[in-house]
Amino acid sequence: MSPRSRATAAVELRRAAPIFAALGDETRLRIVARLCGSGPASIVRLTEGVGVTRQATTKHLDVLAGAGLVRHVREGRERIFELCPARLDEARQSLDRISQQWDDALGRLKAFVER
Repeated sequence: MSPRSRATAAVELRRAAPIFAALGDETRLRIVARLCGSGPASIVRLTEGVGVTRQATTKHLDVLAGAGLVRHVREGRERIFELCPARLDEARQSLDRISQQWDDALGRLKAFVER
């Protein structure tokens, strides 16, 4: 990998780090999964049957919004939250790149051992 490619990869990983940090919490991951499966939802709907208060859910949604994973629109007195799939795609691309690097390293190791 060239120095320029390494620098680009480092920038991309740095940009993806907040996504992984936000998704590292089980409650936030559950919220993202719920938004993926059910589409946009209010805080009331997101807290139904999960045992987490609205206040706690709001804090988790703020973290997800800070990472660019969700956004909201106002509908009357409620905020409706929706997923921002582009940021999840960025995380997936980062994982794909890491996976490819791992596969390449294993391939080099195999070639070395077989020599």
